[in-house]
Amino acid sequence: MSTPNHPQPVGRTEDQPLPADGYAGDVTPQLAWQWVQAGQAVLIDVRCDAERAWVGYVPGAVAVAWKQWPGMLPNPDFDAQMRAAVPPGAKAVLLCRSGVRSVAAARRATELGLTAYNILEGFEGDADDNGQRNRRGGWRFHGLPWRQG
Repeated sequence: MSTPNHPQPVGRTEDQPLPADGYAGDVTPQLAWQWVQAGQAVLIDVRCDAERAWVGYVPGAVAVAWKQWPGMLPNPDFDAQMRAAVPPGAKAVLLCRSGVRSVAAARRATELGLTAYNILEGFEGDADDNGQRNRRGGWRFHGLPWRQG
């Protein structure tokens, strides 16, 4: 959504994926949620277990960590968990903290034969000038469903 404080980038639309290299595309948090609500996509949270526990999570999202804490080592079960989470022919929308790890995870999911999209801005969005998140975009910033604790 474009507002005076958050202008919409040129060429970006809320209701269409943006092209991407190596995966199906990038979608806004709002479009990802629309697809999930309509049963058109599976929401995959690729953040580590600690992030979901401490920062918050989206009810109904499937947890498939790209990397695990501590150490942020690759999840050795990522491929099998993704295949189990996404039915044949379904779309997957991948969510991380800021929309970076989810790009790597979307590329890997695509290599597995899945139709995978990255959710722009992630769960918390980019850090502001004070190093604080949730003030410049992100799932929570846009008022989409989430829980903590």
